[in-house]
Amino acid sequence: MKLQLKLHFLNIKQRYHLRDYKFSLVALVTAISIIGIFVVGSAQASVQGKQALGVILGTIAMVVISLIDYKWVMNWYWPLYGLNIVLLLAVHFFGEEVNGATRWLNLGFVQFQPSDLTKIIMILFYAKFYMDREQAINNKKTIIQAVALLLPSLILIYKQPNLSNTICLAILFCIILFLAGLSYKFIGTVLAIVIPTAALFLSIVVQPNQPFLKDYQQKRILAWLEPEKYATDEAYQQINSVMAIGSGQLTGKGYNSNTTTSVKNGNFISEPQTDFIFAIIGEELGFVGCCVVIILLLLIVIECILIGVKAKDTGGRLICGGVATLIGVQTFINISVATQIFPNTGISLPFVSYGMTSVVCFYMGIGFVLNVGLQPNKYQ
Repeated sequence: MKLQLKLHFLNIKQRYHLRDYKFSLVALVTAISIIGIFVVGSAQASVQGKQALGVILGTIAMVVISLIDYKWVMNWYWPLYGLNIVLLLAVHFFGEEVNGATRWLNLGFVQFQPSDLTKIIMILFYAKFYMDREQAINNKKTIIQAVALLLPSLILIYKQPNLSNTICLAILFCIILFLAGLSYKFIGTVLAIVIPTAALFLSIVVQPNQPFLKDYQQKRILAWLEPEKYATDEAYQQINSVMAIGSGQLTGKGYNSNTTTSVKNGNFISEPQTDFIFAIIGEELGFVGCCVVIILLLLIVIECILIGVKAKDTGGRLICGGVATLIGVQTFINISVATQIFPNTGISLPFVSYGMTSVVCFYMGIGFVLNVGLQPNKYQ
């Protein structure tokens, strides 16, 4: 195995050409990460150094991964799947509890959140899983197997509890399945079942003594539906977030604003450096700053899609589509929560929110996309 790895890396110069490296994607990711470092520093100066370290480690991981053949990595999809389950079980039994949730493993020198890595591993796993079953993607057996393999991760993440990442992972799975070639007839049938079921579920969970959600999760949905009734409780942060974004107007109040009425200095939002980082962007950088962040993230998603379109096989296409989906879905959920479009559920804004695990994992995903981009002309 060591000999194979050595030969693999020795052949890099023969396999890849510098002109095929997608420096435009690297530039976009670097730009949004630099903005993230500064905004996180404004939200909470004490963690700015850690965010910068996360970007440095992520960049190293991205470069290394981008030079490793993604097909070779996908051959290890079952060991990667097993590693993911082991890590999630480790969180369940040995995890560190923070603010009532057990989502982290304390490694001594850093806290690690395995659910962030789960999303990257699932992209790789299902890219290989569907590539091997490309002709049978619409068979009931294949779909049932795929869903069954996802359930352990969903259940373990949900029990942390981490509803936001559970939803994100489920959406990621559905879109990768669609990209793999799921028939529109099947999709139509599923939607015909899921939409009424979702409506029924929502009508049940807002009732007293409902059996599905924890009390705080139910209160967040109620606060989203009737924010005026929960203005001093569950809706407090979202209301203040919307006010902060609006108060920034066109160009914002200025970077690192020290006014006592700001959301960070007035303690109107807890942990503004993570879930509600977009409120800091809106308040300090205004509409212009918000647009810059959204456009940069949108361009990253588009770049991943364009690389995936040119991929030489289904696995590469699904990796690029999966990473694009992950970045797009998390961006949409995070900003929707900050603007009160969705109920309050904590999830990071890609490359921007504080969190070393999150930042490094997103960079890993970009590394795989970059490697896919190197593949079409690899043997020329």
